[in-house]
Amino acid sequence: MSETDKSYWLLSETSGIGETRDRRLDRGLPLFEGLRWLSAGWRDFWIRPASSLAYGIVVFLLSVAFVWTLVGFGRDYILFPALAGFMIVAPFLALGLYEKSRAIEEGRAIGLASMLLVRPTGGAQVFFTGLLLCLLLLLWTRAAVLLWALFFGVTPFPGFDRIVGVLFGTAYGWAMIAIGTAIGGLFAAFAFAISVFAVPMLLDRRVDALTAMAISAKLVWNNLPPMLAWGALVLLLFAVCVVTGLIGMIVIFPLLGHATWHAYRAVARPEG
Repeated sequence: MSETDKSYWLLSETSGIGETRDRRLDRGLPLFEGLRWLSAGWRDFWIRPASSLAYGIVVFLLSVAFVWTLVGFGRDYILFPALAGFMIVAPFLALGLYEKSRAIEEGRAIGLASMLLVRPTGGAQVFFTGLLLCLLLLLWTRAAVLLWALFFGVTPFPGFDRIVGVLFGTAYGWAMIAIGTAIGGLFAAFAFAISVFAVPMLLDRRVDALTAMAISAKLVWNNLPPMLAWGALVLLLFAVCVVTGLIGMIVIFPLLGHATWHAYRAVARPEG
């Protein structure tokens, strides 16, 4: 039975822990297999690199516009949670990069226009997945605001020039960092599990969004050590983007997008 033969839908079926732990889904990958995926993604990046660079520039400009909008409209207090939450919606934004890697795999030529106007095999289901990821991002930002209120009350955001002192110079700040990191980690782990293979799968196969997300979570669970290492590597590279004022995203985002396609091909292949 292939992974897509099982359909979960909304409330018609549920899967127990015994079904989630499926030895057939264990690919036996080494811990740092993600380095090989990055290497393959780097090769894809340099095949007609102009399209990947242009895609990275588009994502960079959208990110800068988003940050400018938050600051311009006085919503800078959710900037840090929003930057962290970017990783929740990133798999959806990388759809065109998956398409380029798939085209290279199939020996087809592809340009930027085709990458931006992708027609997924899963049809509108991929946009439903994107909507769910956006809702999860909104939930995370709201949780971050509530967390601030729990520790510091209903007080205005102190501004970027004082926030470091507030967070690292007070006991409440350290407590909020510890608890916020734990809560944010849960959000990130859940989002990573349900999306890392779901979006590439919806590009590649005719499957509904909820089934794709369920399969993605099962694959992550059954290949946990290499997927944890891959998630840590993605987090490290995203931190580089933030440290460079998001400029690093021009190269790093396409690189991770291409690498994710190779991760999908290695882990989410259909059963024989």
